[in-house]
Amino acid sequence: MINLKWLNHIPVRVKLTAWYLLLLALTLSGFTGYLYLRLERKIISKADTALQIAGSQSLVYLKDEGNALAFVDKPSLQNTAQGLVEAGFAVRLITPQGKIVDGFGKYQEVPLWIPNISGYTRLATSKADWRLISQPVIRQGEIIGWLQIAKSLQALTEISHELPREMFFSLPLILIVAACGGLFLSSRALRPISQITRTAQAISAIDLAQRLNYKGAKDEVGQLATTFDQMLERLQAGFEREQRFTADAAHELRTPLTVIKGRIDVTRSRERTTEEYEQTLQDLEQEVDRLIRLSNGLLLLARIDRGQLPFEPLAVDLNDLLEVIVEQVQHAAESQQIKLLNNLTPDLWVQGDPDQLISLFLNLVDNAVKYTPQGGVVWVRSNLYLNVVQVMIVNTGVGIAQSHLPHLFERFYRADSARNSGKSGAGLGLAIAHEIARLHGGNITADSIPNKETTFTVTLPTAQVNIDKL
Repeated sequence: MINLKWLNHIPVRVKLTAWYLLLLALTLSGFTGYLYLRLERKIISKADTALQIAGSQSLVYLKDEGNALAFVDKPSLQNTAQGLVEAGFAVRLITPQGKIVDGFGKYQEVPLWIPNISGYTRLATSKADWRLISQPVIRQGEIIGWLQIAKSLQALTEISHELPREMFFSLPLILIVAACGGLFLSSRALRPISQITRTAQAISAIDLAQRLNYKGAKDEVGQLATTFDQMLERLQAGFEREQRFTADAAHELRTPLTVIKGRIDVTRSRERTTEEYEQTLQDLEQEVDRLIRLSNGLLLLARIDRGQLPFEPLAVDLNDLLEVIVEQVQHAAESQQIKLLNNLTPDLWVQGDPDQLISLFLNLVDNAVKYTPQGGVVWVRSNLYLNVVQVMIVNTGVGIAQSHLPHLFERFYRADSARNSGKSGAGLGLAIAHEIARLHGGNITADSIPNKETTFTVTLPTAQVNIDKL
């Protein structure tokens, strides 16, 4: 078996040039053959027309006496014959058996041809081809002979011999010039790909700043270069996001661990009373709870990223679900002297996972209560549109600066107002809520009026539910 693996090591520009040359050679050869056939047909067509005219002229000068087969001896015939000879025609009369009885011109050079019917034929010799027309000479209803007029196809013969020779000598020169041009053009066209290769080789996990910055034509190669730069942008953004995520996760984990270690060291530094030990254990329990919440949040986000979060969509009435959540958070709101109100539209049916939807809205309502000052108000409202359900969680308070709004749903991101308020939290709640909403085909937006109110709006697609069956 022939080993063709070496073909894989040939540069693409060489392969493109080779295919280009092969196609060019086939095209030139085919076009040359096509031109020759058209020229041959044209020459033969003109020769046939001329032969037909010459035959009509020659028939006039046949003897019309009995069964005589000859031309009349008149001065006018000599002039006609002289004109036909000068035009390259050969005229002869033959018997049905093929004997030549009369003629003029170079009729001896024309190969003998005994026809069965009138018409045209082509005769070949070593020197040249002939186009021949045969017309019967009829006397008293019988064919007594044949009038044959022939014309040399010398020009066509010369072309058929010269054309291959010209092609043999000119085609290699044409292909050499085409190869040089093809290599130049293919090298120029593939130059950005070479740049892409060098850039890709220079990229590492710690340096994604390399870019092609392609400024050429917006063709396929240009689109490839642009797409490559866009891919690098996404990769760099992804790596930076992962680096920030890792650093923030380490920071959030370090804080409770440091507190736990410090409390243990202080408690062990001397003898404590039972009450002091009890208080220390309660403080440690709070920090452990914080670690558990942080670990659960990180695990949940990791499962969402890998697409491993269980998702069992059912028809869910958000009206009932939100009423339960409001009732659950009501006690915490009252303990902080916060009014928790709801204005819910009935029959808010969506298709989703009930547990995940509870986590989504409980997170938002709990955050609203947490960051509302004493005496403030939290509203849970809803609207039903043609294809979507909107749930708004509104709370009064200092609000959120506009510069923070685009980043609220990033992992571990906390606005300055949240950091300065002393409220606990790792900054994962809104990120988890955003991912759950996206998983349900919806989204979350945030809007805030400083020193007045903050609104989180959850938009989810509605579900088609047959109420009678519920």
